[in-house]
Amino acid sequence: MKLTKLLTGGTVANLLLISQLSIASAETVAPSQVSVNEYEHQKTVVEHHSVGHLSFIGEQRIANDAIFNGTPVGGLSGIDYDPQTKKWIMISDDRSDLAPARFYTGQLNYDSSHFNSVNLIDATTLKQPDGTPYPNRSQYATNQKGVVPDFESIRFDPRTHSLWYTSEGDRNLELVPLIHQAQQNGQYLSSFQIPAQFTIGANHGFRNNLALEGSSFSPNGEFYFTSMEAPLFQDGNIPTVDAGGYSRITKYNRQGHILAQYAYPVSAIPAKPWEGKSADNGVSEMLTINNHEFLMLERSGVQAADGSYSNYIRIYKVDTRQASNISQMDSLLSGDFKPVSKELVLNLNTLHLPKLDNIEGMTWGPKLENGHDSLVLISDNNFNSTQVTQFLAFDVYPK
Repeated sequence: MKLTKLLTGGTVANLLLISQLSIASAETVAPSQVSVNEYEHQKTVVEHHSVGHLSFIGEQRIANDAIFNGTPVGGLSGIDYDPQTKKWIMISDDRSDLAPARFYTGQLNYDSSHFNSVNLIDATTLKQPDGTPYPNRSQYATNQKGVVPDFESIRFDPRTHSLWYTSEGDRNLELVPLIHQAQQNGQYLSSFQIPAQFTIGANHGFRNNLALEGSSFSPNGEFYFTSMEAPLFQDGNIPTVDAGGYSRITKYNRQGHILAQYAYPVSAIPAKPWEGKSADNGVSEMLTINNHEFLMLERSGVQAADGSYSNYIRIYKVDTRQASNISQMDSLLSGDFKPVSKELVLNLNTLHLPKLDNIEGMTWGPKLENGHDSLVLISDNNFNSTQVTQFLAFDVYPK
């Protein structure tokens, strides 16, 4: 979901100032405790995770007027953690409008009881195959070169420690979604093919701003998965208050070959918008538990009479073992398939946080001192002064 990215005059002014906030360089900030790193996996690659229930640890935020390395910090729509290097990365969906398309490297400092701080370390520009930054829409209109970015998900490769990221594409510009691999310095390495069902056609392919929102490697790095936010045109209607819809999960091997696709049942919109206002629900991220189970993050925005949005966030556990392989089905309208199974793990609205914003990213974090996995979520503030960039940390109790 993309809310309209409006910058008020005050916000624009603030973005021109270097913010004096609690974002610091690696030279000036030390982790506030070491317990979060004491129980790391000793192996480079883990085989699986276990998810019973989630216990909330705490929240941290980055101020909306934050500037880091000359870039406005916002639009953070994907996050990942590398247990070997102990690096965190966060990708921005700034379409090169406020600064070149980029990701941030940082530190998140928490244990099983407290979430203490978020500190940014670096900002890295992502590059196109020709070595240039991704253009914004005005630059693209001038020369029709390159790809206008709309980055949504970013992952460390568990085997090579390179980066993989997705972009939603733009039907208006006839730009299809993409999956790119990059070095940690942002230089392009390779790409994966996009399924034929996603390509643009009359009543065919991805819907604008409802495309490649999620991605995740299997824990051992053998497979790479992506998830669409909402149904393709030929797969049926997008979710309404009365009915859900089917988005697609795609499974790749390391050579980029599509091994399977699965139908994921996106839930109906959980609340009614004010009359004449908008609402939606879709998949904003996925995270592998093992080779066949995932956590799926559904994010709904429901508009009130004054135009403001309330967010409804749910995390589900999904299993593909009994699901049909729909990779050869161009359309799902026949209903001749079996979707993945799905069970609710957490309704974040039950946490009664002071504000629950536009959660778009999800990742495993370091092992906690109790031996449990940790889980971190991140919100995309859309560079909007009424929203926030929030980080939510959880203790993952095994099944």
